[in-house]
Amino acid sequence: MRREDGVAEERETGQDNRLVVVGGGQAAFALIARLRALKDTRPITLISAEQSLPYQRPPLSKKYLLREMTLDRLLYRPESWYAEHAIDVRLDCRVTAIDRAAKSVTLDDGTALAYDTLALATGATPRRLPDSIGGTLEGVFTLRDFRDADRLAEEMRPGRHALIIGGGYIGLEAAAVARTLGLEVTLIEMADRIVQRVAASATSDILRNLHLSRGVDLREGTGLTHLLEHDGRVTGAELSDGTKIHVDLVIVGIGVSANDRIAHDAGIATANGIIVDINGRSSDPSIFAMGDCAVLPFADMLIRLESVQNAVDQAETIAANIAGTPTPYHAKPWFWSDQYDVKLQIAGFGLGHDETVTRAGQREGSASVWYYRQGTLIAVDAINDAKAYVVGKKLIEMGTTPDKAAIENPATDLKALLAS
Repeated sequence: MRREDGVAEERETGQDNRLVVVGGGQAAFALIARLRALKDTRPITLISAEQSLPYQRPPLSKKYLLREMTLDRLLYRPESWYAEHAIDVRLDCRVTAIDRAAKSVTLDDGTALAYDTLALATGATPRRLPDSIGGTLEGVFTLRDFRDADRLAEEMRPGRHALIIGGGYIGLEAAAVARTLGLEVTLIEMADRIVQRVAASATSDILRNLHLSRGVDLREGTGLTHLLEHDGRVTGAELSDGTKIHVDLVIVGIGVSANDRIAHDAGIATANGIIVDINGRSSDPSIFAMGDCAVLPFADMLIRLESVQNAVDQAETIAANIAGTPTPYHAKPWFWSDQYDVKLQIAGFGLGHDETVTRAGQREGSASVWYYRQGTLIAVDAINDAKAYVVGKKLIEMGTTPDKAAIENPATDLKALLAS
């Protein structure tokens, strides 16, 4: 078909209720897999800017970067699965615009693809350093997809010096991998402490000591003035404290921006993400959004949850809604981070906490940090302490707040709190 504006449009004769999914990550895969598990047979087209079928992303900054996993092991399903489930997959393809009136998306080759329902799982993009301070120099990396990890892995050789900018979880995980591979590492964080945006000071203290003990030169309250270069390649950095250091490569971990441009340009409500209701619908009832690109209601707030768990749970809930079973999404946040031999597991969402309690674990080096807001337990950080994580998660889901003194007392049987 050809629209009045001359753009070629695809719509298969006799097939209605087409779902077009934009994105090739965890949320996109979870959505289509759940729909097919629900025996939903509508035509589905998956449009992904990636050059690979959907794959797991968390290992990219850990086992994949360490070359302990290959890309084929990261794939959610082989190519045959998509054919068997009648999923039309279009890789290395981008949506450039949404025409809500015509209910179609324009692809980067100029064609338009009609939809009856549109699902946006466009993810987020790492923030980069400005060009003016060296952001485009050779040897400066962000980490979001397997190609980024491949390029970075080639540079991470023993004895080289890596500068990591940003003390969030991505930066700390990159520091752990670099040290494990034998690189010298300097990590700078502009804020007063690492993971300040997402964790209590007690958790920052534990992670800081971990990295210092592994030889990381960790500098908090320190920013980057500019990178130094020779023939377009980064060779050093001048820091905000006036010091200059030699570096061979730079890893930038200063947060992400939601990929909401095509939604915003189409007149859909956005706020560093696509705003959705409790059912995952955007301001256009025919368009859903999920995963890292979605801003959702949570505890009287609008937030983005950048986690695999949220991507899966939200996408599966939206699948139920698309399939005709109205289902609200009640986020139950949990996250994790692997650094060296330490596993940090986070249950709940600690934003707005006004008090914390730290509990020593039963094993050496294990601990947990319990977050409270106005006397109510809202989150738990568990460091090599699976029992604290499991119990804390269940307590939060139950809406139960244990006595703070009981939590702090290492003699307390945590499991007994579930029955109290």
